[in-house]
Order: sequence, then structure tokens, then C-alpha cells
Amino acid sequence: MAKKSMIARDVKRDKMIAKFAEKRALLKAAGDLEGLQALPLNSSPSRHKNRDAMDGRPRGFMRRFGISRINFREKASKGEIPGITKSSW
Repeated sequence: MAKKSMIARDVKRDKMIAKFAEKRALLKAAGDLEGLQALPLNSSPSRHKNRDAMDGRPRGFMRRFGISRINFREKASKGEIPGITKSSW
């Protein structure tokens, strides 16, 4: 599990990205590079980090399900993810 402070920091960053998205798009369309540089660093969408929705794990994130590989395996084994079954042959 990720530290609570890292999860909180990422949530704060996501809010800032949403807050400055419109302003960033206008500055980008106008070609105002100095205006873009004046915006906060954390308002850049490239700073967004995909994290597991359950425990905040930053690595092994499965985009389709929104959880990490570890939680995916546990949930799939228990049959808690619709349409996912453990293969056997």
C-alpha cells in the first residue's frame, strides 16, 4: 500500500490539472509559451500518475480495470471481476 501522503499528493495534483485545463488549452492555442511556463508545474497533465483505486499502488497499474496487477489477481481468483475467469487447460 502506498503512503497516505503520496495518495493525497496525487489527488491534489489531479485537482490542479482539472483547474488549469481550460487556461492551459487557451495558452497552448495562442502559442504563449511564457504564459504556459508561468502556470504551476503540477497543473501539467503529464504529471498525472495512474494509481490503484484500492490501495494507491503506482506500479503494475492495469488501465482497463483501474487496479494494480496484485489486486487484479486476488479479485480475479475470487471471481469478483465480471467476465474474468482463471484459465485452465
